[in-house]
Amino acid sequence: MLAQTTLNGREITYALKRCKRRSIGLRIDHQGLSISVPLQTAFPHIDTILQEKADWITKKLEQWENKKRLTLTWTHDAAYPLLGEPWRIALKPSGEIQMACQSTNAAVDAALAQQFTAQLNPTQIEKFVMAWYGQQAITCFKQRIAIYAQALNLTTPPCRLSRAKTRWGSCNSRGIIHLNWRLIQMPLHLVDYVVAHELSHLIEMNHSARFWKLVESVYPNYWVARKELKDYG
Repeated sequence: MLAQTTLNGREITYALKRCKRRSIGLRIDHQGLSISVPLQTAFPHIDTILQEKADWITKKLEQWENKKRLTLTWTHDAAYPLLGEPWRIALKPSGEIQMACQSTNAAVDAALAQQFTAQLNPTQIEKFVMAWYGQQAITCFKQRIAIYAQALNLTTPPCRLSRAKTRWGSCNSRGIIHLNWRLIQMPLHLVDYVVAHELSHLIEMNHSARFWKLVESVYPNYWVARKELKDYG
């Protein structure tokens, strides 16, 4: 069954399962919060446990929500995050498809766009969206690298897009910066942190105190962005 509670000022819906067990178990995954309790456990006791774990629960739920926002589905009505803003497939007056920022109320005929893009299959949508992401990523990343390279008194290095599973960025001994294409989905301040981080490695190829001081010199409060980025997984 589904139940509700308020944790840290936030309304939380959770799945409640009563079963033959002696203790209360909490689980958070892509489906949200679920709790397993002994058969006769009263609701006030359940809520007390949830309140005691409120900080952990809300933090974990936020992490899963961040991950879900980056999950892409290839449908005509899906939202595609770009620098933290939702974008959708739309239609130009000429009849060509384009990407339009949902939050800026771009002047597009949404109904006509859906009617048109509904004729596209998932493979066609994926090809169009990924090409758009690639163009946006290269343009944005080169601009941010140029800004931070100047701040660090570096020659602007070449940039390549990465599809790494576990790394947001890297640099090699040849001075080439690799940035994960998924960064273009993130808010700009997180892109800037990764750029500042990787460019600093061109001066300090380690994670020593000198390295972090270098990062801080061009990106103050870097640890805030670092923690936020970790929440995306």
